[in-house]
Amino acid sequence: MTRFIQILPSVRIPWSELRFRTSRSGGPGGQNVNKLETRVELLFDVVRSPSLTDEQKDVISRELKTRMDAEGILHVTSQRSRSQWENRQLATARFEELLRGALKPRKKRVATRASQSSRERRLESKKKQGLKKKIRRMTHSDE
Repeated sequence: MTRFIQILPSVRIPWSELRFRTSRSGGPGGQNVNKLETRVELLFDVVRSPSLTDEQKDVISRELKTRMDAEGILHVTSQRSRSQWENRQLATARFEELLRGALKPRKKRVATRASQSSRERRLESKKKQGLKKKIRRMTHSDE
């Protein structure tokens, strides 16, 4: 039975598409810090994933381009915990969160125009500000 990560109701990523890489983590860890590989990096090939549509791949590539390399592989790392298993869980949760955020439908912006009264208030405010500065200039030049 293939297990999936449910991103959205229409998007499921099978665990078989995820790769994990471990390395030595910086920070606290006592004697283990120099010998155990607790830092976990989750790798997901966005470009070659059969679970995503071309449109979804484009959206993910655009939204998460700073976390992707030149080959289109998404990198998510975790080294918060001293436990490799816990870092793997944290990296997976972060991966889900990132994909949900990237694939979340965006609301279209409704173009609006400033009302006549708001334009008049703005111009009146600018006139007052200009007058205030003009008065300041006149007092300083008299001294």
